[in-house]
Amino acid sequence: MGNQFNFRYTAPTEEERKEIDSIRRQYLPPKQSESKLERVRRLDAIVKNTAIIWALVLGVLGCLIFGLGLTMILEWNFLFLGIVLMVVGSGPMVIAYPTYLKVLKKYRERYGEEIIRLSEEILNDNK
Repeated sequence: MGNQFNFRYTAPTEEERKEIDSIRRQYLPPKQSESKLERVRRLDAIVKNTAIIWALVLGVLGCLIFGLGLTMILEWNFLFLGIVLMVVGSGPMVIAYPTYLKVLKKYRERYGEEIIRLSEEILNDNK
């Protein structure tokens, strides 16, 4: 009886299958042909996220410079240099929202026609 072989198979649960599949998809090569809906979503994300990133970078940079100026005034008693840095730091904060609008408009013009064309194709395919 020393040569007996025991084998027991257990299938992964549905939850484990979903987790395995999500991990597996990360390592697969990107699909050559994405669907129209996926392309519309991706282009929309590019338009919105690019504008948000520009505005956030300007706002955070301005806030940090402004905060350094405020620290110079309140903690280190460098009044003149602190005021100068606060003024300089307020500049990027002030232009962050107009920059957001300008970048959003620019990217909408760049990708708008393709998004509209694809969305019309998707809507007409579903009729």
